Amino acid sequence: MTNVPFQGVIAYPITPFDPAGQVNLGLFKSLVERLVVSGSHGIAPLGSTGVLPYLRDEEKEALTEATIQQVKGRVPVLAGVSNLTTERTIYHAKFAEKAGATAVMIIPMSYWRLTDDEIVAHYDKVAQALSIPIMAYNNPATGGVDMSPALLKRLLRIPNVTMIKESTGDIQRMHYLRRHLGEDVAFFNGSNPLALAAFAAGARGWCTAAPNLIPQLNLDLYHSFQQGDWKAAQDAYYQQFDLLQFIVQKGLPRAIQAGLELQGLNGGELRAPLAQLRPEEKAQLQSILAACC
Repeated sequence: MTNVPFQGVIAYPITPFDPAGQVNLGLFKSLVERLVVSGSHGIAPLGSTGVLPYLRDEEKEALTEATIQQVKGRVPVLAGVSNLTTERTIYHAKFAEKAGATAVMIIPMSYWRLTDDEIVAHYDKVAQALSIPIMAYNNPATGGVDMSPALLKRLLRIPNVTMIKESTGDIQRMHYLRRHLGEDVAFFNGSNPLALAAFAAGARGWCTAAPNLIPQLNLDLYHSFQQGDWKAAQDAYYQQFDLLQFIVQKGLPRAIQAGLELQGLNGGELRAPLAQLRPEEKAQLQSILAACC
């Protein structure tokens, strides 16, 4: 698979808000910087962790530009550009490309259930408007659409669609992708609890919010697997397993914001209707984080 600029641990920054409910760009840049210097192999703003659907257009644009300005080309940038309509998805994708994003990620968001043909047409129209690659993001839990392996295979026939992020939590999907699309297919794991199994299934990388809290453990897992040290990879995985489950169960923005706070860092505020974790949930998270160290 050509034109695949990502590999390894791709980190998803949280979008912090100030007490007045506005995006805190200064704090966002500092959080992005932490992800870069801690060793992340790529930065992906405006994903689920970055609460893309909760943002106004001008906020999405500001966050995209802030990421690219802060990263300064040190690692590739994967910008989320998804929208309900094809027209607005194209708009945000073209903005990201012009701003300097390495690639864009698109999940087929919908109110009405989309047909496979509608999804293919959606991606195709966006691809025709771009020269940078596209990652097709399959996450039915948040997007409301479950793209079958057969549909993903159709999407990969679109020249600019060169990557797949698989987040259903079904490891068999990943085995299917590798077996039926070939060993060179560039698929990425988006299900945190499946991190180790996904690498074993052939995932090229891991798209995750976990580096906000435990970057070294995430990198240890990836590097150990790459070096063929299965025992070390298992050890790193089991050490972080409880945290990976927790952040998914409680919701990535809530869990990351609380985790940063517990580590003595400023994670900003959440945008309503999202609310901070309850005291007992924060206590549970504190215990999990202590066990990771």
